[in-house]
Amino acid sequence: MSALENKRVLLGITGGIAAYKAAELVRLLVQAKAQVQVVMTPAAANFITPLTMQALSGRSVRQEMFDTEQEAVMGHIDLARWADLILVAPASADFISRLAVGMANDLLATLCLATTAPIALAPAMNREMWQNQATQQNVTVLSQREVEIWGPADGEQACGEVGPGRMLEPMQLLRQVSDHFSPGVLQGVQVLLTAGPTQEPIDPVRYVGNRSSGRMGYALASAFIQQGATVTLISGPVSLDTPVGVQRVDVETALEMEREVIARLDQCDIFVACAAVADYRCEEVAGQKIKKSQDRLEMSMVRNPDILQQVASAASAPFTVGFAAETERLAELAEAKRNAKGVDMIAANLVGGDQGGFGSAENALTVLWEGGGADLPMMDKKRLAQDLVELIAKKYHEKD
Repeated sequence: MSALENKRVLLGITGGIAAYKAAELVRLLVQAKAQVQVVMTPAAANFITPLTMQALSGRSVRQEMFDTEQEAVMGHIDLARWADLILVAPASADFISRLAVGMANDLLATLCLATTAPIALAPAMNREMWQNQATQQNVTVLSQREVEIWGPADGEQACGEVGPGRMLEPMQLLRQVSDHFSPGVLQGVQVLLTAGPTQEPIDPVRYVGNRSSGRMGYALASAFIQQGATVTLISGPVSLDTPVGVQRVDVETALEMEREVIARLDQCDIFVACAAVADYRCEEVAGQKIKKSQDRLEMSMVRNPDILQQVASAASAPFTVGFAAETERLAELAEAKRNAKGVDMIAANLVGGDQGGFGSAENALTVLWEGGGADLPMMDKKRLAQDLVELIAKKYHEKD
């Protein structure tokens, strides 16, 4: 049986060239046996006709808030209650903005305010509009309200520019809808995850750190939640919002991270060490700011604990996943690290130059385990995290 059989999907279409893709999305959803009700904004009808959507969905398309026939029985409230999921695809910058501030100036925006169903947005716009600070703030606000943001993808746009802002393809959105209604493969599994850098103090104002942004770790936390896991995130200092449903514990140093991980080890089934933990710390931290009074400054450094190896060697070790950032001989060095630390799986990536990794929105991974491996090509870290979590879940259940 299809995961979407008899699921009621309200598909909102806003004004943008990507509206033409909504026709294929409706066809795929109906083919998967979902019930689809299309609601179009006035601007959407400039790009694709309601008649097309009606023919594909088998239902009259709703457009007007002030439809006397429908509103005689409070039709917009009935629609808001009918939906199991509201998916807006494409979601324009204008609609995202209006939804973020709670406007109800057309039927689709009103439905989103009146519903208790989950809401997902598939953004589609010019790359500059997507990257504009106002749009990013609106997306952050909606994410904090548990609105799911599916996309956007990178690529060539209708305006001729290339970059982030393309709506996900219909097959990708079908997969997202299917995943939404399918029970996660990690239901009941406790995941402990580290992310971000550590900062090792030199004096009260300086520290030794690294370039990790935490994006990959935070994307993994979201992907584990999507698969039904319970996630505790031990995070170094980052400028990222906590993913919805994740318990976050903030730390600064490697020793603090070690303490928080070990304290929770007995309660976790899967441990993922995505944090870029500093290898060394100052043997002595100055109590006052060090003045620039000498031509040379020498510091004595001591090695930080190896958190990953401690977890992997524990008496009742969880399924353990490590990360390796390398500048050369990726597979060779990653496999050596996996064997040396005794972990179940290692995810390795090249850093430096145009390789992705630290600070980048994209990454590629070589994933290794005993007797096998897989290459995950360069892609957005959110999508990469989802693919990696699927691999982790598969190998975890095989071992279990």
